[in-house]
Amino acid sequence: MMKKIGLYALLIILIQVPCLADEKEQTYDICIYGGTSAGVAAAYTAAKAGKSVVLIEPGQLLGGMSSGGLGQTDIGNKYVVRGLALDFYRKIGKHYGTFEQWIFEPKVAAAIFNQYMEQCDADVYYGQVLLNVSKAGTVIREIQLQSTEKLGEPSMTIRARIFMDCSYEGDLMAKAGVSYHVGREDNKVYGETLNGVQLLEGHQLPDSIDPYVVRGDPASGLLWGIQESELLPKGTGDKKIQAYNYRITLTNVPENRIAIAKPDHYDPERYELLRRQKEKQPWKALRDVFIWSHMPNGKTDINNRNGFSTDMIGMNWEYPEADYARRQEIIKAHEDYTKGLLYFVGNDPSVPQVIRDEMRQWGYPKDEYVNHNHWSPQLYIREARRMVGELVMTQHHCQGREVVTDAVGYAAYTMDSHNCDRLVVNGMVKNEGNVEVGGFPPFPISYRAIVPKRNEVTNLLVPVCLSASHIAFGSIRMEPVFMVLGQSAAIAACLAIDQDIDVQEVAVSELQEILEENPKADHRQPDVLISTTDSHAVQLTGTWEKGSSGGYGHSYLEANSKTGVSTAKFVAALLPAGNYDIYTYFPRTAESAPQFDYTVYNGKTTVKKQLDLSGVEIKGQTSSTWVPLGRYSVTGGEAPAFVEISTAGAEGVVAANAMLFVPVDDQQ
Repeated sequence: MMKKIGLYALLIILIQVPCLADEKEQTYDICIYGGTSAGVAAAYTAAKAGKSVVLIEPGQLLGGMSSGGLGQTDIGNKYVVRGLALDFYRKIGKHYGTFEQWIFEPKVAAAIFNQYMEQCDADVYYGQVLLNVSKAGTVIREIQLQSTEKLGEPSMTIRARIFMDCSYEGDLMAKAGVSYHVGREDNKVYGETLNGVQLLEGHQLPDSIDPYVVRGDPASGLLWGIQESELLPKGTGDKKIQAYNYRITLTNVPENRIAIAKPDHYDPERYELLRRQKEKQPWKALRDVFIWSHMPNGKTDINNRNGFSTDMIGMNWEYPEADYARRQEIIKAHEDYTKGLLYFVGNDPSVPQVIRDEMRQWGYPKDEYVNHNHWSPQLYIREARRMVGELVMTQHHCQGREVVTDAVGYAAYTMDSHNCDRLVVNGMVKNEGNVEVGGFPPFPISYRAIVPKRNEVTNLLVPVCLSASHIAFGSIRMEPVFMVLGQSAAIAACLAIDQDIDVQEVAVSELQEILEENPKADHRQPDVLISTTDSHAVQLTGTWEKGSSGGYGHSYLEANSKTGVSTAKFVAALLPAGNYDIYTYFPRTAESAPQFDYTVYNGKTTVKKQLDLSGVEIKGQTSSTWVPLGRYSVTGGEAPAFVEISTAGAEGVVAANAMLFVPVDDQQ
């Protein structure tokens, strides 16, 4: 049986690894299709549980978007990041010398994903694409693969008891005969308000931009990038897909920089809409054209901004159901467009000189994507197929009007859709489809949303192209959540194998218990988390009120020193003896006190200190972070350990949110 293939050893592979044609058939407990972050989490979890596992990745990069340029992690609320997903961001943090890190370079993420696979007994095949699926009734018996080098010719057959589709596209799901949806449902389908056609103001073009090649002359044709579409009534369903783009990694470090050259098929007229947008909205800096997020070591994660930017609106509608060859054409078109946009901004005479000069300070990093010409091989497939499974997650679940009780993960991000179309409305160019609606706490994701209907397939799990409406998927579709769902799906697969049952019959309570007892999948000691929602574990005195925003989880408490002394004691009654790093969660607001007093009791001695918050730096999308209180040895004495925070010595508002005990000996 062929063992793991190293990501950066392609030349060695060609010399040392037997031809796949010599290994026609292989059998495993679990076959995972798609080496995304979810796929890696699933493979590691199942392999550590003792199952024979194979991970199939059509490309050459593990981790999907998490290693493909999306280094500015979309979270919503850190409460949703659990298990191996949290372990991943802790490993990122260790690399950069912090506790947890949500902003990172692609090569660092790729190395960690490869490390997971090196540390477990799972096989990995690269450059293999699904060709056929064979079923007996509702059971997938085997899948047939084809090499990306020889499309149409079977390269190998994989048999397994359980299959998982962890791809962004849902190809295995589709070929297995699972119901799915492409595009936006009509609002009437699930009684939603944010699905279907939405002509809103986010990432919108300003009014009065002429859409025609010759201004004012419809006979001259539409400018590049504008579709010949008709604006349908708000909420109308269609097959249009929210725009894809590249999350672009550049660097301004001269010794690591490759100049941005004129790319293939460059045509400056493709960016005429950008010129016309600039006339209405003059640029002062690159940030007027892009969301320009800084990564460590002088790098970027660049994303779409305003009406015309890195999103290639309307050019991906074929992608979800296209074959591999056609998808590669669409991907190449996105690459050419994006590289052309960067070159245009840095060189076109219509761009202000100050912007061109700023753009030329940046280039492609020599140390990123070294086997792919320093450009990400992963296009951001924000949405493709979505399963219609045992339960469909909808806007109602996001906003708490419906709450599931069989949770296998949580989501918390804004209900987010990028634009789906660019068309002419009342004689001017408009983008359509952008939605950004938040303001809700974390919500549970149902196990029934990652399994197909029972009468379709009974040995398949789908944690990425899961069962959700377009707008609910817009909240769920974040990389940390995909990792959590991938781990949950792997546990479900193991339970189905051990108990010889269909995936639909797995007891979610057993799955949840395993996640709680073994969150890191490899039996390292779990963290102990105590939050103010655990009323039995938190003792309050004084006056505490519900916090406004930015906390960990569903809610938190805060007390103002002006109202007298208030205390919150977090009692760790079940904390085993050992050494722990203790952290308190700090949701910063304008009224936050710059310091407060706290007491730590380790079961034997009491230590009183003051926490200085004035120098705490909060990076990423949230306004909150874990703050260390120090390392303590817990004795496991007769009285339980606790941490008490107090408004004594504070001037302002003190937050009582959550306390975290991280075992030192089990950190990796």
